[in-house]
Amino acid sequence: MEACYNNIPWVIIIVFILVIIIIPCAVGGKVPAIIVFGDSTVDSGNNNQILTIVKSNFEPYGRDFYDKKPTGRFSNGRIPTDLMSEAFGLRPFVPAYLDPMYNISDFALGVCFASAGSGWDTTTNQLANVMPLWKQVENFKEYQKKLETYVGANKSNYIIQEALYVVSTGTNDFLNNYYSPTSTRALHYTIEQFQGFLIGLIENFIKQIYQLGARKISFTGLPPMGCVPMERAVDLIQGRGDTCIEKYNDVALHFNDMLSGLVHKLNGELPGLRMVFANPYDALLQMIKDPSSFGFEVTGIACCGTGLFEASYLCNKLQPLTCPDADKFVFWDSFHPTQKTNQILVNSMMKNVLNQFL
Repeated sequence: MEACYNNIPWVIIIVFILVIIIIPCAVGGKVPAIIVFGDSTVDSGNNNQILTIVKSNFEPYGRDFYDKKPTGRFSNGRIPTDLMSEAFGLRPFVPAYLDPMYNISDFALGVCFASAGSGWDTTTNQLANVMPLWKQVENFKEYQKKLETYVGANKSNYIIQEALYVVSTGTNDFLNNYYSPTSTRALHYTIEQFQGFLIGLIENFIKQIYQLGARKISFTGLPPMGCVPMERAVDLIQGRGDTCIEKYNDVALHFNDMLSGLVHKLNGELPGLRMVFANPYDALLQMIKDPSSFGFEVTGIACCGTGLFEASYLCNKLQPLTCPDADKFVFWDSFHPTQKTNQILVNSMMKNVLNQFL
């Protein structure tokens, strides 16, 4: 009997190890890191470190972020990938790969390679001198080497294969490239041809990161881009009224259909790939059409400045008209949503498509 009692502490220790260490490894932590590619919708500060005019590392950007600090995120607070990281039980933000404040110990839990102003078409990236997707992939390769050195080959392979890859870009290819008055693409491509051209580039990119180990991918569709304040303001000035530009919205809808088809195709072709299509179109349009249901008051203009044209350097602390409460606005600047809008979008994505990775 005494021998049995003497064994009790060891039994407790074994149970403790099972509960605290082994079981969480088996049932939790399905996404050990968030790895991000894209444009200003998900750039957490990479553009701060490159020579470009597309920046937001100054006030009033970031006024609702931690310590009220402008970080290079194009919002008053957090961006979608920050909120996704938190939803997966990771840190409440994803650091930028080029940010000197962080190192590989930080990036092991998530890293952002995105560059504001970028797009699929090389012409889009050249317009603002930002990091193209191929450069973002080169940085990813460099990251993989650093990660292996830091955590070892086995854990590095686990992180790379089990991480959630978020890809969010495309709007710039249309609004800042194809539909720009100075665009040459519109001279050589019909809009349908241009969409097909982009789909080919996207397919190559997905196959490239797949070859580098990506297996869980969230691909973000286009928003109702005809409803961003900048485009509505141009329409208003040209005397067509303050409404969404339906031509642009129709293009976004059609392109999203093509993206959805591509996601389905690649899931069938690439063994082990689990790619989901995270489409923000309907959720964002709902907020714009029925703002009061979400606690918003203003949709046609943004919070910063006049709310019509201000973005990047035009959205600065010298603007006397910037709103005091961004939570009442769907858009923070003339192109980008507020933190509140981002949170609603992420909540919808987590519920409808990203829940399979929890």
